[in-house]
Formats: sequence, C-alpha cells, structure tokens
Amino acid sequence: MPEQSNDYRVVVFGAAGVGKSSLVLRFVRGTFRETYIPTIEDTYRQVISCDKSICTLQITDTTGSHQFPAMQRLSISKGHAFILVYSVTSRQSMEDLQPIFDQICQIKGDIQKIPIMLVGNKSDDTQRELDASEGQALASKWKCAFMETSAKMNYNVQELFQELLNLEQRRTVSLHVDGKKSKQQKKKDKLQGKCSVM
Repeated sequence: MPEQSNDYRVVVFGAAGVGKSSLVLRFVRGTFRETYIPTIEDTYRQVISCDKSICTLQITDTTGSHQFPAMQRLSISKGHAFILVYSVTSRQSMEDLQPIFDQICQIKGDIQKIPIMLVGNKSDDTQRELDASEGQALASKWKCAFMETSAKMNYNVQELFQELLNLEQRRTVSLHVDGKKSKQQKKKDKLQGKCSVM
C-alpha cells in the first residue's frame, strides 16, 4: 500500500518479549495471544480523526532484537510518535531502551515536540523487578510521558494510544473506535473539549 501524507505514524520499540505485539494487537484487534511469536516488523492501521478530518493511525511494531539497525533508523526517521515498552518483570528490558531513546534524539533532534510514551507492560505480573516509580523516574529524566499497562488484562491499552495522541501538539489527533464512546470518555470529552476517543 502506498504511504499517504495523512498517515500518523506511531513506532513501538522495546526488547524481545516485553509485549509490544500484544499491546498493538490488543489495541487494534482486541485480542491477546498467550504464546510468544517474535516479530521482525509489522504495520497495523486504524482510522483516527486528525485536524477534524479522517486519517490513518499507522502503528509499526518493530523487532525486539538489534539485528536490523537500518530498519530501526528508518522507522525512527519516518515516525511521528514513539512508544518505548519495557516489561516490569525485567530490569534489563528497561535498560535496553536507552540506546533506542538516544537514537531517537539523534535522528529527530529536538524531541520536546515529539510524543514519546514510556510504557511498563505486564503490570498484572506478580514477578515484578521494577516499581512504577522507577518508570516514572526514567520518564522524568527523558522528559516523556509514562504509563503502566497490561495487554493481557487490557489495562490502559486504549488509554495509552489516546494519551500518545493527546501529546501531539502540531495537530489535533484522536481515536475513532467503532463510533461509540465509553461513559468515561464522554466525561473526558466534557472536561477536555479537544481530544476524543470515539
């Protein structure tokens, strides 16, 4: 499919096995897969509203390994927003995000205008190595937003993508999902007036 200029490209990075694909599939398809299947690179599309018109949210789910540095650089250079995922069960998975974050800074220059979400996934798991406060501390250091999620329990998945779009300052982007709004979203709409999940 040819790329369209009104695509809004979100790139998901993180170490192997942290749940990047699970988060994306839970968001796009509402499904969760127990088995782990390594990803090289997948792209998913979701219709969203963008500056009061319709555009496509294009989510690139990247590989968890560092075998494809050229692909990684290309994803960063084309991305409009980034989700950096670690697993709360693995301190190493958080440390693995530093070189990716550094590369985003290097390629994008001033990252203050670029929506970046640091995400601690698997928050339902009892085998935690990382506390939410540690994720919050890293997000503060990187000057980005932070959220804990559980793709398995469908916790904060929709909110993650909505929050990422809310961070976009150059245009107004918001999610459209099946034309229905949840009760809490209707409340949020009244409060915000700017962004809405449909």
